[in-house]
Amino acid sequence: MHPKEGSYTNYLFDKGIDKILKKLGEEATEIVIAAKNPDKEEIKYEISDFLYHMMVLMAEKGVSWEEITRELARR
Repeated sequence: MHPKEGSYTNYLFDKGIDKILKKLGEEATEIVIAAKNPDKEEIKYEISDFLYHMMVLMAEKGVSWEEITRELARR
């Protein structure tokens, strides 16, 4: 990731791991709530938010998509 100056992504990195984890937890909860509703657009929106925050966490922790896909293939 190459966040831009003043971006939300930079804000999350500046605030640190606790803020990133808080947002990830919030987004996970929003997926659960959206999944109970019939609107497919809502669940797509919430999953996208979750994946964005997950990617921020991955960057913060130095985990690549390649590592994730290898782990999934191993399973």
